[in-house]
Order: sequence, then C-alpha cells, then structure tokens
Amino acid sequence: MIDQVRPAELAAWFAQTAADGLPLLLDVREPWEREQASVPAQDFELVVIPMGQLAERIAELDPTRPTACLCHHGEPSQHVAANLAQRGHLQVVNITGGIDAWAREHDPGIPRY
Repeated sequence: MIDQVRPAELAAWFAQTAADGLPLLLDVREPWEREQASVPAQDFELVVIPMGQLAERIAELDPTRPTACLCHHGEPSQHVAANLAQRGHLQVVNITGGIDAWAREHDPGIPRY
C-alpha cells in the first residue's frame, strides 16, 4: 500500500524525511502537460520523467531518497509510486489529486487544465 499525501501536507512529509536526503518530487506527466502547469522546485528537487519513460530511466532515481510522485489527478502517479516501491524504493508517496489538487488546495497560481 502506497501512502497518500495531499498537496497541503507535502511540505510536512518532506520535512519529516529530509534527514534521509533532499526530497525528490517526481513529475511523471507528459511534456505537453507540464507546458500547461508546473510546480516550481522549493525545498525539494524536481525531476521530470514521463511515465512512459520510467522503465528505461529508473536508474536515474536513488532508491534511498524520499520521493513523492505527481501526475495530473493522482492515478498514474499512484502506479509509478507502487512500481518504485516494488523496486526497492524505501520512502515513496503519491500526491493525491495530482497537480490539479495542488492548484486548488495549495497554489492557486498554478493553472488548471
């Protein structure tokens, strides 16, 4: 079971896990989606790997780093988070509601699409 974090709770999760390394926000959306709306890196590193490229690029991700997965509404990133956990990533969460919830609940300056 993958833990779920609302966008408003993400900073607290990152703060909890920061002792284990700089947290990572993994955006798994397609390039056209990121052109519509994107999250600025704050107290985390932002890494962009579209879901369809994850299998070939998974070696770019450190399994010991706290990782939060982001997509548009939360379902594809849930699958990515589960895949990472199955591959031995120790601290993985899914951002419930994706960037759409991020825009509604956390940063209304981010466009919704």
